[in-house]
Amino acid sequence: MGSYLVLIIVIAAASWWVGNTLKKKFKHYSKITLRNGLTGKEIAKQMLSDHGIRDVKVVSTPGMLTDHYDPRSKTVNLSEGVYMQQNASAAAVAAHECGHAVQHATGYEWLQLRSTLVPMVSVASNFSMYIIFGGLIASQTLAFGQTIALIGVGLFGLGTLFSFITLPVEYDASNRALDWLKRKNMVSQQELEGATDALKWAARTYVVAALASLATLMYLLFRVMGNSRD
Repeated sequence: MGSYLVLIIVIAAASWWVGNTLKKKFKHYSKITLRNGLTGKEIAKQMLSDHGIRDVKVVSTPGMLTDHYDPRSKTVNLSEGVYMQQNASAAAVAAHECGHAVQHATGYEWLQLRSTLVPMVSVASNFSMYIIFGGLIASQTLAFGQTIALIGVGLFGLGTLFSFITLPVEYDASNRALDWLKRKNMVSQQELEGATDALKWAARTYVVAALASLATLMYLLFRVMGNSRD
C-alpha cells in the first residue's frame, strides 16, 4: 500500500513540475513577437479557412491556458493571453485548438471515441468515489459490499481510459498545428521552434494526468481487493 502512495506523491510532484514549466515556457515564448504581426485570433481564422472550415467561430474566453475547442457549439475558444496576442505562444495555442476543429471536420476516430465517452465519464466521475467508499463500508456487514466497490472502481476506470484516449487526440492536434504553421510559412524558424517546444510541454501535462489517473486506479483496485482479505 505504501509503495502506491509513494507513486502517487511522485506523480503529483511531476504534475506540479510540468505545469510550472509549461507556464514558464508560454511566458518565455510570449515575448517572441510574430514577424507576420498576426494575432492568435487571426491565426486561428486563417487555419480554419485553409482547411475549408466555415462553420466554426473563434471566440475569446476568460482566464489563462483555458483555450479549448467545443465541438457542440463549434467554437475555438482562445484565452485572453492568446486571442489578441502576436507571439509564438499565441500562434501555437491557436493553431493547436484549430487542430481539434480539423479533427472534428475530418471525423478523426480518436476524437470521435473521446466525444462518445464524455457523457459516461461525466457521470462516472461524479459518483465513482462515493460508490467505492460506500461499497467498502457496506462490505463490513454485507457480502455484496465488495461488488459495489468494484463497480465504483470500474466507473473510475472509465475516467482513466478517457485520459489515455485523450493523448493521441492532443498529440495529433499539435502535429496538425505545427505542420500547418510550417507548410504555410506562417512563422519563422525561431518562432516555429518556440511553438513546438510550448506544445510539447502542453502535451506532457496530459501524459502526467493519465499516469496519475492510472496510479489512482491501481491504488483503488488493490484497496478494494485487499479489503476482501482483511
